[in-house]
Parts: sequence; C-alpha cells; structure tokens
Amino acid sequence: MLEPADVRLLLEHVGTLRHATRNRVMVEASFKAGLRACEIARLTWSMVLTCDGRIDDRLTIPNAIAKCGSGRTIPMHKDLMRALRVHHKRCGKPACGPVILSERGGHMTAQSVVNWFGATFAALGIDGASSHSGRRTFITRSARAISKAGGSLRDVQELAGHRALTTTERYIVGDRDAQRKLISML
Repeated sequence: MLEPADVRLLLEHVGTLRHATRNRVMVEASFKAGLRACEIARLTWSMVLTCDGRIDDRLTIPNAIAKCGSGRTIPMHKDLMRALRVHHKRCGKPACGPVILSERGGHMTAQSVVNWFGATFAALGIDGASSHSGRRTFITRSARAISKAGGSLRDVQELAGHRALTTTERYIVGDRDAQRKLISML
C-alpha cells in the first residue's frame, strides 16, 4: 500500500510527462477505482460515458475485460471523473474507442500498463511498488473506511470484483495504530 504522500508525488510526476492526461487517468483508475492493469488497458469510452457523451458518475467494467469475468459497476470518484473529463476533451471527445491509447493509437496492452507503472515508480525511487499497488491501496483504504459509510467488507469485495471475501482480505494491510486504538476502546 502506498502512502498519500507517495500518491501525490506520483501524480505530480506523471503530470510532467508526455501524455500527462492519459497518465493521470491510469493512476486515478488504479488508486481511486482499484482497476487491474488489464482493466485499465482495455477501458473504452463507452464504459465511462453516458449516452449523451458526458463522463458518467459510475464506471462500468464488463465481464469481458475483467479477470475471471468479474465485471462490476464502480461509483466514479471525483478525482477520476475530473481526470477523465480533461482527458476526454484533450482526445477530441470521442464516443468510442480506447481511453488509454498506446503510442500507436490503439489499446495499450496490460503488459504495457504494468511496464509503465514499474518504470514510473522506479523513476521516483519508490521501491516495491507495481501496477498492483494502486489496487492494493484502494482495497485497503476502502476496507478501513467502509464502516464510516455504513457498509461491510462485502461491499469492498464487490468493488474489487473478487468472487471470494478471502481474496479481498489478502489485499488489506493491517494498521497497528488502529489496532491499539481498538484495544483501548474495549
């Protein structure tokens, strides 16, 4: 799991690179929607747009692009929505086609997304981070905040697109400070 300061550093850095709007969408899709590299790579405008061409308030991941056919609908985080609006405008407001374009103008491959995250984290000196770090961070933060939203770990499981809660649990990083606070409350 990455700390908020690392995510801010990452977002600042990708904004200075070529394809800044695309880069920001990739980071926000990972950290604010928990998308896998394969889902980021295969994301299309029809999955994020309303029928009248506006950025939707939810992200629809169909079974066809999700691991193990675990499609789902994820409420759109405001930061991801903002990044998509800027990117959509920058791309000429397309109604269809890939959201994340490769240098050649087609879908980026999942491996290209993995490589991009790896190279970006390496350039920043963030050791041990990968394309899956955003997803792990998303799931852990969601699990920590879910009780405040009145939900349960089942809700986090559905957002992550996991078939079993035990899979979701493996992503969640413990917090020693929270554990101490919890024990002191008993």
